[in-house]
Amino acid sequence: MLRSLYTAATGMEAQKLNIDVIANNLANVNTAGFKKSRADFQELIYQDLRTAGAMSAEGAQVPSGIQVGLGVKPVAVQKIFLQGDFIQTGNNLDLVIEGDGLFQIRMPDGTTGYTRSGAFKLDSEGRIVNSDGYPLEPGITVPANILSLNIGSDGKVSVLQPGSNTPIEIGQIELARFINPGGLKAIGKNLYLTTASSGEATTGKPSAEGLGTIAQGFLEMSNVNVVEEMVNMIVSQRAYEVVSKAVQASDEMLQATNNMKR
Repeated sequence: MLRSLYTAATGMEAQKLNIDVIANNLANVNTAGFKKSRADFQELIYQDLRTAGAMSAEGAQVPSGIQVGLGVKPVAVQKIFLQGDFIQTGNNLDLVIEGDGLFQIRMPDGTTGYTRSGAFKLDSEGRIVNSDGYPLEPGITVPANILSLNIGSDGKVSVLQPGSNTPIEIGQIELARFINPGGLKAIGKNLYLTTASSGEATTGKPSAEGLGTIAQGFLEMSNVNVVEEMVNMIVSQRAYEVVSKAVQASDEMLQATNNMKR
């Protein structure tokens, strides 16, 4: 009887985690470059009460055994790197990646972070930085008093200065890709770090070596599908409810046992 209580408890804990993941997805529905997560679960071990294929006392073979499962456990919360919708902003420093790849960001400790959010800005020194002031890698500095800033689909950054009719190239944006982007570690601030699971980054110019192209004046929004997340939330809520009924049923059966009289 106690086995069912513990088994049902694992189901309730699993659905609590599932709701946590769904809530985070919904909270970031308007976060530029956000990639939704999905909780993956795995059944626990089984207790063998009778082994299939064993020989009975009469020498016959048992056709099927008795196995009782002991519940469920979460095994992964995976980032889904599907591309989100694009919105046009008209801002020259808003960039999207059409296809595979991530922007590279130099972190304060000197390491490299990665992001799909292309909401870039200029700091006081003219460097292209993200919303937290971390510079784009390789670093690009935009001169003061320019007439226009253009970023090509291949990542070339050029400016038009006063008194000149010819744009001047000032830098090259490079993208990074991973053999397993789902293995990247999310650290918040729309940034990811490499792990042993993600593998090392392969960098290159946009539109080369399987990398996507860059579009200026657009932002990639979250890839969260609100309707899908709402359906998942309802399913998870009902699963939590029905598993709690198993706890209640087990409790009532224990109560009936305790109330038995000789």
